Amino acid sequence: MGAYVLRRLALVVPTLFGVMVVNFVLVQFAPGGPVEQMMAQSTGMSMGATANITAGGSMGPPSSGAYTGGDGLDPDIVAELEKQFGFDKPAHERFFRMMWNYIQLDFGDSYFQDRPVVDLVLERLPVSISLGLWSLLLIYCISIPMGVAKAVRDGSHFDVWTSGLVFAAYAIPGFLMAVLLIVIFAGGSYFDWFPLRGLVSDHFHDLSTGGKIADYFWHMALPLSALTIGGFATLTMLTKNSFLEELGKQFVLTARAKGLSEHRVMYGHVFRNAMLIVIAGFPAAFVGILFTGALLIEVIFSLDGIGLLGYEAVIKRDYPILFGTLFSFTLIGLVMQLIGDLTYVMVDPRIDFETRDL
Repeated sequence: MGAYVLRRLALVVPTLFGVMVVNFVLVQFAPGGPVEQMMAQSTGMSMGATANITAGGSMGPPSSGAYTGGDGLDPDIVAELEKQFGFDKPAHERFFRMMWNYIQLDFGDSYFQDRPVVDLVLERLPVSISLGLWSLLLIYCISIPMGVAKAVRDGSHFDVWTSGLVFAAYAIPGFLMAVLLIVIFAGGSYFDWFPLRGLVSDHFHDLSTGGKIADYFWHMALPLSALTIGGFATLTMLTKNSFLEELGKQFVLTARAKGLSEHRVMYGHVFRNAMLIVIAGFPAAFVGILFTGALLIEVIFSLDGIGLLGYEAVIKRDYPILFGTLFSFTLIGLVMQLIGDLTYVMVDPRIDFETRDL
């Protein structure tokens, strides 16, 4: 197993490099970079108009002659802006310089916040990770028992009405559920039981330890509910189908013929095999919540997580933050996939990744 872990860790570097290359190339074609942002601020033009006039792309040198001819902006100022943001150099040179800095764990400074990207990411990352872990914990605690119960009672009235509940929850997007919860429980139209925004109260540091815990979960109640309601449906049906498949196998019939209790058959023989596919989905579920669900929830509830940070960086074309958050997300995803494989072995020692082709 040690050799497999080392091979997977060795693949992290080229995978990260490949992801950064692809996204760096794509960014070249995105209109409106930070230089254009500063031009727009200087002249009072909209971002779209500036991007169309410069026609230089986000990471390429803007067409300063076309721009200054129309609005009288000094070409020296344009050149100074390009030098300030490092766009006076060719794209390939900027990329390799960026990757060399990344090897040294130097992610640069934000263009518009004047702070190191590492500090911003480390400041926001615990919010996103805690949101993802708590929501996944709730999802698994709901989905696994419900999936097992549905498999045991397959075709019963319980199975039918819970399936209706599951598919109804699946049909409602997480962000729409978040808005609905705000309207009902956060002072929208009915009740004012939960705060509308933020992770903690303004007087959080003045509270006792118990008060801080209560205040934290009071603020997390609606975001976690929105993520959980929209995320448990798939895992519930996956658990049910996995258990149904195992219950139909020959070893289950043999165990029952020997007189073993249904509880012993279910949790002594079926559970381990059926849970393999559920465990395998944990890394993908966690990364999925960080990339998609948590982003929208952070925006709606104004939670200062890494998803909101990345979203703001895309809007402002703050490339150091954009690539820094991308690097963080990719690294977390690769690590979670490795953890999922290791968990496979913990659940079923018969699995051997040593002979697996990577």
